[in-house]
Amino acid sequence: MSRREGSLEEPQADSSISPLPHLEAKIQQTHSLARLLTKYAEQLLQEYVQHQGDPFGLPGFSPPRLPVADLSAPSPGHAGLPVPERLRLDAAALAALPPLLDVVRRRQAELNPRAPRLLRRLEDATRQARALGAAVEAVLAALGAETPEPRAEPAIAAATATAGVFAAKVLGLRVCGLYREWVSRTEADLGQLAPEGPA
Repeated sequence: MSRREGSLEEPQADSSISPLPHLEAKIQQTHSLARLLTKYAEQLLQEYVQHQGDPFGLPGFSPPRLPVADLSAPSPGHAGLPVPERLRLDAAALAALPPLLDVVRRRQAELNPRAPRLLRRLEDATRQARALGAAVEAVLAALGAETPEPRAEPAIAAATATAGVFAAKVLGLRVCGLYREWVSRTEADLGQLAPEGPA
């Protein structure tokens, strides 16, 4: 018995000496989550467009690219930054997204109360962005990198509440698009740390 107990203790000692396998597992797990959420984000965007009516979804329709307070698209130079800096920007964007998605969901509940699947997808996206952001921050902490500062509530809530119907729909489309861009960007950045990917 005592021999078996001793052998059970040995792996614990090994893992405390070498945290690398734990870090690799955390990176792989977070990368898999980001890959899954990239698919969900694409589905959310399609569902959103489907419920907005004309001219949304029409060929050639190009909505105005309204600025979203507290969040912008990944910059063209993002891919050239060191991986920890990219992940820090990803985590900051993912932290900004849940309240934005929640505002869009509330406005869509007024505009499209008979679209329960869209409302559920927006609610899920809020939780998923939060979960992925926390996972990226955990990877950053494990790498010994700085995590982003906590953000104040975004100013979009008041702006969306007073916006007209078309402007609110366009703003919602922009937020859903940013969600897809940042989740996809996070997947790509984590892929730099997990080049093999799952088999």
